[in-house]
Amino acid sequence: MTFRELHHRAGPPLLLPNAWDVASALAFAEAGFPAVGTTSFGVAAADGSPDGGRASKAATLALARQLAPLPVYISADIEDGYGDDPHRVAAYAESLGIDGINIEDSSDEKLIAPELHAAKVSAIKHRVPGLFVNARVDTYWLGQQATVVATLERARAYVAAGADGIFVPGATDPADLQALTAGIDAPVNILAHPALTLTDLGTLGVRRVSTGSLPYRAAIDAAVHVASAVRDGRTPPPATPYAEMQQRLLRFTEAIRE
Repeated sequence: MTFRELHHRAGPPLLLPNAWDVASALAFAEAGFPAVGTTSFGVAAADGSPDGGRASKAATLALARQLAPLPVYISADIEDGYGDDPHRVAAYAESLGIDGINIEDSSDEKLIAPELHAAKVSAIKHRVPGLFVNARVDTYWLGQQATVVATLERARAYVAAGADGIFVPGATDPADLQALTAGIDAPVNILAHPALTLTDLGTLGVRRVSTGSLPYRAAIDAAVHVASAVRDGRTPPPATPYAEMQQRLLRFTEAIRE
């Protein structure tokens, strides 16, 4: 299946795990996930920067180019496109050389005019027609205009501009999700939620579920747990053997050379 077809196939929604470096992306790929995304929070944090503020631009570009050879589809979180000019945003999206992007309609924790975001989406699709553009609506995420009506208005403008999917992080109420999926003529993506299984979300019409920064944050917690266990005389949890992870990286580097 193509990346686009994964969003329209029968069954539960596409689960997109979000990586923050090559090693995490390799692990997701070897676990059988057909597509892997990046997380702007994880990428920025691993680089020593807070999320947002367009801090992850260079690191995201570098990571996307590293991951492009993987035998899975790759989608990158590019914040707001790292700029206000639609044509420069489109040029950046093209330079990634991957299968999809998320691009959000907020900057500096504030919603931007939907017309500007629609112009970015349109410019990207004009320049890179085959790129899956997942237009993010941050109404619920930021608690600004967080209503079904306002969210649908923005989402429909982005679909009209050419968006292939709509991402509504922060939306969790089943009634809202059902109204959003029914009112948007494109696959709807949300963040994973502990109270809603993939089957539940599929029933509500959701077609893609992202893990966001959860794996990165959980990995940091796990690392502290391991170190604390050793310090406190407890048995640390099991981990993938060094040799196995080393071989994974060797296969990756060999594939790049070919």
